[in-house]
Amino acid sequence: MRFFPKGWIVEAKKLGAFKRSRNIKSVKYLIRVLLIHLADGCSLRETIARAKQGKLCDISDVALLKRLKGSSEWFRWMSVELLKNKGIEIIPPNWLKNYRVKSIDASIITEPGSTGSNWRLHYNINLFGLQCEQFIITKPKKGESFRNFKIEKGDLLLGDRAYGRLSGFVYVKDNGGDFISRLKKDAFTIYKNGMEFNMIKEFKSLEYRQIREWTVEGVTKGGLRQKLRLCVIKKSKQQIENSIKKAKRRASKGQYKLKPDTLEYCKYFILATSLPKEIHAKQILELYRFRWQVEIAFKRLKSILGLGHLPKKDEESCRAWLHGKMFVALLAQTVVDEG
Repeated sequence: MRFFPKGWIVEAKKLGAFKRSRNIKSVKYLIRVLLIHLADGCSLRETIARAKQGKLCDISDVALLKRLKGSSEWFRWMSVELLKNKGIEIIPPNWLKNYRVKSIDASIITEPGSTGSNWRLHYNINLFGLQCEQFIITKPKKGESFRNFKIEKGDLLLGDRAYGRLSGFVYVKDNGGDFISRLKKDAFTIYKNGMEFNMIKEFKSLEYRQIREWTVEGVTKGGLRQKLRLCVIKKSKQQIENSIKKAKRRASKGQYKLKPDTLEYCKYFILATSLPKEIHAKQILELYRFRWQVEIAFKRLKSILGLGHLPKKDEESCRAWLHGKMFVALLAQTVVDEG
C-alpha cells in the first residue's frame, strides 16, 4: 500500500467510506476486500467468499455493495491525488471558466462465466475533477456517439475519432453544448466558401509544429450541416514516422491496402470544434493534449474495465464501480512507473 496517496486512510473516514469497524475491522481491510471485486473482476458473491476465506470479513453481498457505493467519492479522491503525484494538476485554465469539460468514451465489458454477457459502457468523466457524471449501458452493437448523452448549456464534450461524426456535432450544438473531437476522415464532406475543402492541399504549407485553423462547414449526404473550426498542427518528424508505422501495422493486421492520402494525413493532428474564435487554436490543442495526458495515466483503464461484473440496476453503484476501476487503473500504472 506504499503507492497509495498520502492521507488515504483518514480520507476514507472523512468521506464516509469507513464509518465504523463493525464486520470490517479497518480501512485497510476494506480496501483489500473492494480490490478483490474491482481488480480481480470477481462478482460480489465470489468476493465475499474469498474475503471470508482470507479472514478479511464475513458480510453479505448486499452489505458489500453498500460499502462499494459508500466508497465512490473516496475512490475519486484517491485518483485525483495519484494524478497530482504524477505532476498532473487537474486545474482548469481561466478560459474554461464558463464550460463543464467532459471527456467522452466507451468500453466493452465482458462478464466472466458461462452465462457472462457483453455490454458497452458509455460514460463521460469531468476532466477537471474525475467525477463520472453520466453513463449508459447498452448492447455492444450500439456505437459511440455524442448523441448517447444528455447535453446542457455550458457542456464542452471531448471525444476521439469515434465521435467525429456530424450527427453528433449537430446534436451537441442543438442542445446548447460545444465539442472538440478528432476529425473522422471521410465521415462527411467539408466545404469552405461553397467549395469542397481539400485538406491535404491546404495543410501542405504547414511547417513542423506549426498551428493553423480554418473555418469550414461540414455537410452529410443526408443534408446535415454544421459550421466547424479545424484546428491543425503538423507533427514533428518523429511523430510522423510513428504515426505512419501505426497506420501500416493496422493495415497489415486488418489485411487492407492503405490509400496514399491516409499516409499524408498521418502528418497532421486535426481537431474539429464548435468553440468561438476568441478561443485560440493553440488553447484548444493544449486542452485536448491534457485529455491525452490523463488518458495515458489511465491507459490500463480499458483492460481493467473490460472484465468484471458491472452493476446494472443501480446508478449509484455503477458510478462507484467506475470510480473504483479508475483508481485501480491509476494505481496499477503508478506501481509500474515507480515500482
